[in-house]
Formats: sequence, structure tokens, C-alpha cells
Amino acid sequence: MEALGKHILAEFYECDDSAINDVRLVEETLLGAAKVAGATVIGSSFHLFEPYGVSGVVVISESHLAIHSWPEYAYAAVDIFTCGDDVDPMVAFNYLKAHFKTKNATYQIVQRGQLNLPTFNGRRS
Repeated sequence: MEALGKHILAEFYECDDSAINDVRLVEETLLGAAKVAGATVIGSSFHLFEPYGVSGVVVISESHLAIHSWPEYAYAAVDIFTCGDDVDPMVAFNYLKAHFKTKNATYQIVQRGQLNLPTFNGRRS
């Protein structure tokens, strides 16, 4: 194992604005993404803002999936953080991208908990 976890920081542009402004649909979609990726869902919490926008998180045994949407810009910021080797965060990313009808998406993968990095005076820098 290179790291304890993988954290995908995703930018979803040109989404279906109605799909990312429906709090029930957004929650169902993130729950679905967690399940198809092989994660164990613990719980979820979502909120619809006025006049628009959704924020929410799905807590999984392996970490979390989170979203904040700006339907007025057809944009959503998505985090997918998974630990261990049993869950594939890219499966969740592709699921969300398809379900939000995202036309343009970018992402970066951050390796979390790289325990094999050298230390200096007991601290990593």
C-alpha cells in the first residue's frame, strides 16, 4: 500500500442544473456512487440552499463522499475520499459524472497518509 487513502478532488462543469439542485436526487446519486464503488455506507446528511444549491456528505466506513453544487453555474465540487484497497474511488467519480450529465470534468488524486515519507526530527515536512 503506497498510502492509506486516495482523495479525488473533482470539478464537474456543464452539469444538468436540475440534477445538481434536487437535494433528494443528489443524495441518492452520492449513495449510489458509494455503493457501486464497493463502499460501506454509514450515513448521510444533505441540505438544499435558497435560492439554489446543495451541500452534502455520505459517510462511509472507508471515509466520505461530499458535494457542493452551484446550479446557476452548472457546476459541482466533489470530494471522494476512500481508504484501503477495497473501494475504487474512480468508479464513484465516473458514476457521479454520468448521473449529473457532466460534460466537462477534471480531477486530481491526492494520496493521503503516505506513511513511507522520510521524517525530520520525528516530524514530516
